[in-house]
Amino acid sequence: MNKNHEGQNEVLEGVLAEFAKLAAIPRKSGHEQAVSDFLKSYLSELGFTVMQDEANNIIADKKATAGFEKAPLTILQGHMDMVCVAEEGYDYDPLKDPIKLVRTEEYLSAEGTSLGADDGIGVAEAIYIMKTAKDHGPLRLIVTTDEEQSMKGAIHLSADHLKDASFLINCDSENYDELTVGSAGSVDLDFTRALKRVEPETSAAWRLEVKGLLGGHSGERIGDGRGNAIRTLAMMLTALQEKGEIELASFEGGKARNAIPNDAAAVFVTDIPKEEMEAVIADQVERFQAMYGAVEPRIVAPLTSVEAPQQVLTAGDAKRLLNLLTILHTGVYAMSTVIPGLVETSANLGVVRMTADEVEVQFFPRSAIDQKLDEFRQYAETVAELTGFTAHIGTQSPGWKENKDSRLAKIVAETFAEQNGKPMKVETIHAGLECGWHFRKNPQLDMVSIGVTTKDIHSPKEHLVLATVKPQVDLIVETLHKIAVL
Repeated sequence: MNKNHEGQNEVLEGVLAEFAKLAAIPRKSGHEQAVSDFLKSYLSELGFTVMQDEANNIIADKKATAGFEKAPLTILQGHMDMVCVAEEGYDYDPLKDPIKLVRTEEYLSAEGTSLGADDGIGVAEAIYIMKTAKDHGPLRLIVTTDEEQSMKGAIHLSADHLKDASFLINCDSENYDELTVGSAGSVDLDFTRALKRVEPETSAAWRLEVKGLLGGHSGERIGDGRGNAIRTLAMMLTALQEKGEIELASFEGGKARNAIPNDAAAVFVTDIPKEEMEAVIADQVERFQAMYGAVEPRIVAPLTSVEAPQQVLTAGDAKRLLNLLTILHTGVYAMSTVIPGLVETSANLGVVRMTADEVEVQFFPRSAIDQKLDEFRQYAETVAELTGFTAHIGTQSPGWKENKDSRLAKIVAETFAEQNGKPMKVETIHAGLECGWHFRKNPQLDMVSIGVTTKDIHSPKEHLVLATVKPQVDLIVETLHKIAVL
């Protein structure tokens, strides 16, 4: 075995050992007490100065190595929570069960569940580097909570932990050869309305579905021009209403506000003949294909007979819901005037949930410009008033504006090119990162986001490309050395 291979193995095994410690602790978003307590104890044992704040964030400081005490403070940052999903039928309790790691020569994955490399591998790398790096200035490790759901940790992190630092390396990106230098802000906009139900006037009941769409992440894939199953279904039901009375019993669609819905379904009662409904649906499918067919080739809209529901929505409630779902534009609002090809502003109609007494609609705008999110807040209030809904305005997450003069981005990009013999892709993304909150608290903080290569995150197919682990560590370590000698 040559020395390079030995080095590869040493770093890889060291990082994976740290990751295994995290994988053994259930750490579903919003349930991080156990992993936070572990990190506090473990990092203290390693000799770092550790603080656990009220949001269960962990802040760990390591002194500079001798001779580099006057170097600027650099923060390594990641989040401790993970998205917990399992294959259908797999026995998994995300609040109790550890992640069972599966390793091949090329990949690290998990048995039956998501892996949690987002962002467990980033935290593991940071811990390994804090333990082993030499010739560095003062270091700080910040590990936040609840990044995947609400960014609660980043929101509640004291600015004091950011204001004395010069540089921050966020370790939450997904491709080793990409350097992220900016991200979009967002705001949760929810619409709710109490429902009144009555007995249906007819007995012929039907279930109409829209499925086969691609879906995808509402930041990464919104610029692809994909269709939205919820809005498509609402348009179909609206078209059917022109043929006769539709008594709506249920409407469900979408899995998360930040995921483009790939399916939706409604149950309704009507005396419109089946042949006429099928003709309307076929026309709507044809219209959809004309609009989205280049990227959405597989839409299907099956209409099936079902048992008649005992109650349906009043005509007024059904009309208000369909009005809302057709008024809410979903997709790209504006492209960037600064960065060619980048989506600047978008919105996703992500979820419709209905109970016997209430309906909830989740709408999720993103923008690189905070003022445009302010407009969306006003827009939500207006739309709610027009449609008879109540608007609920969530916490607005700020965007992270690209710093064209970033010293850190220059150092990281140059180091990557030196180590890999090719340039690093530098980008601003139309998705949210905790860096937006860090930027709001310290606009002078020079930041980048990087990460090892992970595939199919937030799914049971999630896997980590092992060959990118050591190069990522090398990149960070050399960057820290260059910062130390500035």
